[in-house]
Amino acid sequence: MPTADDLFRPTDPATGPASDVAPSRSTSRVRAVPDAPEEPSGPPRPSGRVRHDEKMTVYVTSAELLHLEQARLRLRAEHGLAVDRGRLVREALALVLAELEESGEDSALVRRLTEE
Repeated sequence: MPTADDLFRPTDPATGPASDVAPSRSTSRVRAVPDAPEEPSGPPRPSGRVRHDEKMTVYVTSAELLHLEQARLRLRAEHGLAVDRGRLVREALALVLAELEESGEDSALVRRLTEE
């Protein structure tokens, strides 16, 4: 029976002292999107791959969910970016809010919301 130390040891030789651990699977074209370091100037970046303390529920149509899933799969297939739907939505939201901050009344968000 393995001990707790055996179960919770680092699995990547670069991250810990366990040098007898086999390297992780071979690197493939698909990768997680790295988080950009926080920059003091410019628009705020989305939070990326961190534990989130807040939750928001958004209801979408089946067609919108299908488009979101197709975008996620396209990012993976064509660009090698493995992102989940939450990350994709946070990135898109950050882009729209940054454009609103920069362009204000001339932003695409204001135009689309006033068209309704």
